[in-house]
Amino acid sequence: MDETVNNTPEKKKGVSKGLIAIIVAAVLVIGGSVAAFILLENSSKAQYFLAEKNSLDYISEKFEERYQPEMDWLETSKENPTESTVELSAEYNDPYGGGTGYGMGMDPSQIINNSTITLKSAADMEEKLLSTEIAASFGGMEIDGINVHVTAEKILLGLPFIEEILQLKDEDLGPLLKEVDPESFTGEESMNLEALFEGTNSEELDYFIEEYGKMIYDELPEDAFEQADETIKIQDQSLNTEKITMHLTEDQVKEIIVTTLEKMKDDEKLKEMIREQMSLQQFGGTAMSPDVDQLINDFESGLEEGINEIDKLSIPDGLNSTIWVKDDVIAQRDFSVELGTTENDSTVAFAVKGTQLLEDTQQTFNYDFSFDDGYSEGTMNFTGDLAWEDNQATDSLALTFGETVLSYKGNETVDGSARDFERIFSMEDPMNGEGSLIWSGNANYEGDKMNSEHSFSVSTPDMNQDMFALHAAVEGTTIDSVELPNEDNVKDIGSMSIDEISQYFNTDVTPQMQQWLSNLMFQGSGF
Repeated sequence: MDETVNNTPEKKKGVSKGLIAIIVAAVLVIGGSVAAFILLENSSKAQYFLAEKNSLDYISEKFEERYQPEMDWLETSKENPTESTVELSAEYNDPYGGGTGYGMGMDPSQIINNSTITLKSAADMEEKLLSTEIAASFGGMEIDGINVHVTAEKILLGLPFIEEILQLKDEDLGPLLKEVDPESFTGEESMNLEALFEGTNSEELDYFIEEYGKMIYDELPEDAFEQADETIKIQDQSLNTEKITMHLTEDQVKEIIVTTLEKMKDDEKLKEMIREQMSLQQFGGTAMSPDVDQLINDFESGLEEGINEIDKLSIPDGLNSTIWVKDDVIAQRDFSVELGTTENDSTVAFAVKGTQLLEDTQQTFNYDFSFDDGYSEGTMNFTGDLAWEDNQATDSLALTFGETVLSYKGNETVDGSARDFERIFSMEDPMNGEGSLIWSGNANYEGDKMNSEHSFSVSTPDMNQDMFALHAAVEGTTIDSVELPNEDNVKDIGSMSIDEISQYFNTDVTPQMQQWLSNLMFQGSGF
């Protein structure tokens, strides 16, 4: 795959920032968001999107077939209290042979190879309870007694050098922050602990499908679609396919974009969803925070600007998408759109072309993603070969742009409930060199328990994969319930003033921590 860049004497002015939302809507929303519908019609339009849906469903089904034990365990952990133990360790093979190359006989492998970190966690997602105990061993120093407990309302922290369990309620964080800095905080801040117990929100996805996908589908004119029989050749195979073409004129694309943006601008539920996502990404942020309010204002003004500037958008050839359908799934695709503004002659052309064969034991694909803005152009190629037969998997993926290649190769074998695997993620780049991350191990899932072992190593021209490895041993099982510490020994930080908190840490916590660290260092010295 080649990437070319052609420079002209004078760089043309690009598409204005106010049209970014419009471009995204044209290329992404119209191009495929309605593919999730179950269509009952038999028109060319219906067949087009039904093929999109069938192709996505087919890939999803194959993934579930491969990883059904893992998915079953994930479902078990959502519906039942579970306990898991993760032990992390490392292995370092000293290239200098015992530390002689480091001076004074120091051998880092003695510390690395004899160190572990253990996390023992219990979770009840339905009751909204999490509990984690952390222990570690570093070169003879033993650290334990670090405990973190989380509910939807509060965090509890146990430390090895104090007897009390520190507690901070979610409702107390805002007032506490405001007392510290009344100029920066509103008092409404939240840790959003509830979000820790929420998985993928299918209700939000369903809302988008119902409110926007269906609307866009209904807006698409029937006469924009044509259907015909055509024979194509893919990987030496001759396929009799249904060729379905979608062509939207410039006016049709603009009309759909405006309808979509107007609906988004007035959609209060969508804005609330944005608030929630924004607050989830910010510690101490809420839907009431000034940052989120500003984001919503920018969102609304951006949509309004897009609507007002729709006449400046130039789509000279409209939007064109052709798919070739074999056995109800897509075998070949050709998508293209050219976008620009009426204020100048600058346009940007996007195209996606490629083939795929979705068969029972093997799924292969080869796609090119290209752009051309008049003064530079480039192509990115994405290929894949996923094979699954007789409980054995052999996979390869490659993303190529210019002379850079990101690739994946995987081999897996399943025997009953046990899986052995090796997965290699590689990069080849003339500027940054080449290297690979090797992930190997095994896993076993049996009903109400699981165990797995994982090893991670790196291979480069200057580093052998046997030089350093990170190991993780995982065990999990269902339990009756998650236990929280006795509240009789809780120190409620949120109910204290800033002065009281400062005094408590200065007079009680800090001296005990210093004594604990002193004992720890003495222990590690071997005396």
